Amino acid sequence: MAHCLIVDDSRVIRTVARRIFEELNFVTAEAEDGMSALRAVREKMPDLVLLDWSMPGMTGMEIVRSLRAQPGGDCPIILVCTTEVDATEIAHAVAAGIDDYIMKPFDRESLAAKLAELHPHRSDARPQSAVAGA
Repeated sequence: MAHCLIVDDSRVIRTVARRIFEELNFVTAEAEDGMSALRAVREKMPDLVLLDWSMPGMTGMEIVRSLRAQPGGDCPIILVCTTEVDATEIAHAVAAGIDDYIMKPFDRESLAAKLAELHPHRSDARPQSAVAGA
C-alpha cells in the first residue's frame, strides 16, 4: 500500500483527508505543522504528501524545499491543498517542487480524480464514477 503524509494545521481537514485516503487504500500519517512534517519524512519518506499551503510557522514553500532536499525527497508526489488562486503563487509553488494542487474545500471525488491524474497506474485512485463506468 502507498503511504500518504497529510500536513495541515486543521485537525478537521486532517481527519477528512485521512478518511478519504484510507478509503483509497493508502496508509496515512499526519503532521500538524512543517517541523512535524519534516520529522515524519525523515522517519519514513511517503509516496504522497498532501500539504496545506498556508500554515503558521513554516510556509508551504519552505516545507516543499526542505522535503525535496531530504534523501529520497525527490520521490513523493506533493499535492498542495490551498485556497490560493493567484497564478503567480501557484507558479512559484510548482517551481519550488510541488506536483499539483487542489482547491479547498475538496471531497473524495475531486481528490481521487486528482490522484488519478498524478498516479494513473493506481486503479483504486480513480473516482468511483470512473470505476463504475469502466
